Amino acid sequence: MPDIAIAPATLADAAQIAAIYGHHVRHGTASWEIEPPTVEEIAGRMGKVLGEGWPWLVARGEDCGGDCDGGGDVLGYAYAAQYNPRAGYRFTCEDSIYLRHDVRGRGIGTALLAALLYTCEAWGFRQMIAGIAGSEPASVALHARAGFVEVARLRNVGRKQGQWLDVIYMQRALGLGDTAPPEEEPE
Repeated sequence: MPDIAIAPATLADAAQIAAIYGHHVRHGTASWEIEPPTVEEIAGRMGKVLGEGWPWLVARGEDCGGDCDGGGDVLGYAYAAQYNPRAGYRFTCEDSIYLRHDVRGRGIGTALLAALLYTCEAWGFRQMIAGIAGSEPASVALHARAGFVEVARLRNVGRKQGQWLDVIYMQRALGLGDTAPPEEEPE
């Protein structure tokens, strides 16, 4: 694995994150968006997640060749947000992980996911859900290595690049999971 640092993202990372995500939107089926969002749209999405206090992490390369803004190039990112906005879901989050296309297969996703799991558990989430395109076996394998299990598969619910796509839902307990109620549960 290259020398990387996992750190909280800031809005200053939005352009690099938009570039990473935009590549996947244009060239792959991991995201089912058709048009890449603008930097401003990504900044808005980041602001919503960060504004709730949820984690958005980046993996930075230690050496960016002098053309980055001081912290290293963003090689990938991961974030989690509440799975559903209804209050009953407040202890369940859904993750999202994307890597720069030229650094895949180097352990960066594993490092990002491990840090995200730790951060989400500390935040108080008890379950994490991953919705993964069936065309992404590397993402399924990444999540399985981290203890996720497949809980559902929705067949042919998406269409992109001339093909029907499945969604695989995987789930992993965080902390005590469902073995005990949360300490602070509103009435």
